[in-house]
Amino acid sequence: MMRLEGKTAIVTGGGQGIGAAIAERFAVEGASVVIAELNQDVGAHTAAEIASKTGADVAFIETDVASQESIAAMHIEAKKLFGTVDVLVNNAGIAVFHEPLESTMAHWHRCMSVDLEGVWHCCRQVLPDMLAQNDGAIINIVSNHAFSIIKSTFPYPVAKHGLLGLTRALALEYADRGVAINAISPGYTDTPIVANHFAKEADPAAARAAVEAKQPVGRLCRPSEIAAVAALLASSEARFIIGENIVVDGGVSIRMYE
Repeated sequence: MMRLEGKTAIVTGGGQGIGAAIAERFAVEGASVVIAELNQDVGAHTAAEIASKTGADVAFIETDVASQESIAAMHIEAKKLFGTVDVLVNNAGIAVFHEPLESTMAHWHRCMSVDLEGVWHCCRQVLPDMLAQNDGAIINIVSNHAFSIIKSTFPYPVAKHGLLGLTRALALEYADRGVAINAISPGYTDTPIVANHFAKEADPAAARAAVEAKQPVGRLCRPSEIAAVAALLASSEARFIIGENIVVDGGVSIRMYE
């Protein structure tokens, strides 16, 4: 089913992991896709690979979501390439984990500039055109850190709690103007970053097995499973879903003590 045929989608942090999976799924669904990625090599490679696999129009635009100027330039370039922007996926993010009193203001500002403020600046950039055309979808990739806390991950959950609030505030504000804004909260997902983390352990296989054993379904989430939900939320089929946070964490967040 080509649910996004004729649409243009921007995916921030679309060079790898969840972002790349979403970009590919959108291309399969018929969208023209902009991969807004900071890493030039990764972004260009992924855009070319997805275009080759799907035959879709896929472009890489180097973007730093911590910079309002970079976001604005990306949006201008996206419109030059493909016309209006119909879908925005705010996927770019960084994990800044510290014990609270060991966290510096530099850590705080770095986390907020990407994980919260960067999302707002991207939304603020695309919303005027979406409102003018009375149609659009914004999907924020949040985290189960938005409603649960793991010790010594400060200030990441603060940013993610704020991002969930941002999602709901914007969703309600513009629900009657054709723009559907929602969030997806992935759990532990099998991305290159996670794979690299395991690889640094003394016994990578044991480290992975220990994490998988904590998952109710016995494995990590696949990026394609997040992409499937994003494709639905981006489509016209989901226009009555407003301000929701769809949790895709394999049941971790509903489990009590065992």
